[in-house]
Amino acid sequence: MFTFRLLMSSEITVTLADYSCLQDAQALRQLMQEYANDPMGGGKPLADEVVEELPDKLQAFPGAYSVIAWDGDTPIGLINSFTGFSTFKAKPLVNIHDVIVAPTYRRRGLALEMLRVVEQEAIERGCCKLTLEVLTGNQGAQAVYQQFGFAGYELDPQAGQAVFWEKKLSSPE
Repeated sequence: MFTFRLLMSSEITVTLADYSCLQDAQALRQLMQEYANDPMGGGKPLADEVVEELPDKLQAFPGAYSVIAWDGDTPIGLINSFTGFSTFKAKPLVNIHDVIVAPTYRRRGLALEMLRVVEQEAIERGCCKLTLEVLTGNQGAQAVYQQFGFAGYELDPQAGQAVFWEKKLSSPE
């Protein structure tokens, strides 16, 4: 557990989530739903069945870990991360997939504190780097990530910076 004080705030704790703990599972569900409803999370609620099964699915997924920020018993932030692999380094890496900060706690340093916990866990796992994706219109998040040391990457300036793409798959019913 990592404890600190935010500007003009009570004591905040940031812990690794225990997906089998009811309080952590409920916090995960709540914060993910808040994120999904936010314009930066797509602006639409997650399906009830997705929200309900998410903690169990994360617990079963190899390399998944989350950190939750708490103000007392109130969950106020969440980062979901997944261990991947760098073929160029032949070492694991961590991809930060979701970063959520409750609106009333934004711009107070909470995301940086959660990122520190994610980074420490990645170091303990022997990882060589952290990766993430961020929307070009999310200038606030970009500023936080740059402050933490993230930057766009390129292998060769002539080839340009990497771009994140996706192709949605439909699963057989």
